[in-house]
Amino acid sequence: MSNEAKLLTRPGSPDLDAILGKSFPVLDDGFVRVVDYMGTDSSIVQAARVSYGDGTKAVSEDRALIRYLLRNQHTTPFEMCTLKLHVRVPMDTWRQWIRHRTASVNEYSTRYSIAIDRAQMTGPDQWRSQASDNKQGSAGYFDTSVGAELTAAEQTLHDLAKTTYNERLDKGVAREQARKDLPLSTYTEAFWQMDLHNLLHFLALRMDAHAQLEIRRYAEVIGREIVSRWVPMAWEAFMDYRFNRMTLSQQEQELLSLLVAGRDQAADDWCRERGWVKLKEERKILSREAKEFAEKLAQLGLTANWEK
Repeated sequence: MSNEAKLLTRPGSPDLDAILGKSFPVLDDGFVRVVDYMGTDSSIVQAARVSYGDGTKAVSEDRALIRYLLRNQHTTPFEMCTLKLHVRVPMDTWRQWIRHRTASVNEYSTRYSIAIDRAQMTGPDQWRSQASDNKQGSAGYFDTSVGAELTAAEQTLHDLAKTTYNERLDKGVAREQARKDLPLSTYTEAFWQMDLHNLLHFLALRMDAHAQLEIRRYAEVIGREIVSRWVPMAWEAFMDYRFNRMTLSQQEQELLSLLVAGRDQAADDWCRERGWVKLKEERKILSREAKEFAEKLAQLGLTANWEK
């Protein structure tokens, strides 16, 4: 590598430049928009090759290198790219979001400013029932007749909270105290900056079908509308090798080998010995691990013995 000083040009993404500042709506009053970014696919390649400038490699070779890096979890080159977003999000969703601690964050403060006069509303057809087999998940939707009652009660609660908050402010109560009874559905805003490696980790978790619906909507916009434009090669590799991949534990590999070999009785015995399947009043009760494995089998076009 030459010690000679070289003039560099800042890598840019025309497709991302075209949407800088554009608000992508999420939920009923939320949004995501790109404020700034640093780096592109070429920055990942450059860091991996520890070279300067555009280099001499063909685009096809750049794509192959990015795919190799992500496939083999060589993460440092992806940290060379950074994205800054301006987001508007309900506070309860923001609580999940902020758990990703590798970001730089500056949030709207209701201690210094008046709270945003909007709260997320739930439509009559959007109320979800509690999942029976997952304490933190939902399953299905209530009938709209029940949903209409829930939405009406929600509106009453929001109106009361808003009136109470404004009355406190009018009486001169400190903003830091007046805000304490605002509902978690109240919208907040923040600037959120994260490098690409950690952003892809965020998207892998929050775009997943098991993530809460509200934060999943934000993650889908960030991933499909923004990251796909910004670093298309990295996005393609992420979808292939991270988001849509299938992983098998050692136990899953053992059971799969039995099923593929047609050793059904051995597979049944294996499941019983490890507590994957239990009989209760002549009914088969599956452990969570067994259910997750059954989903993987379905993707492969296979069926487990307990489903026959």
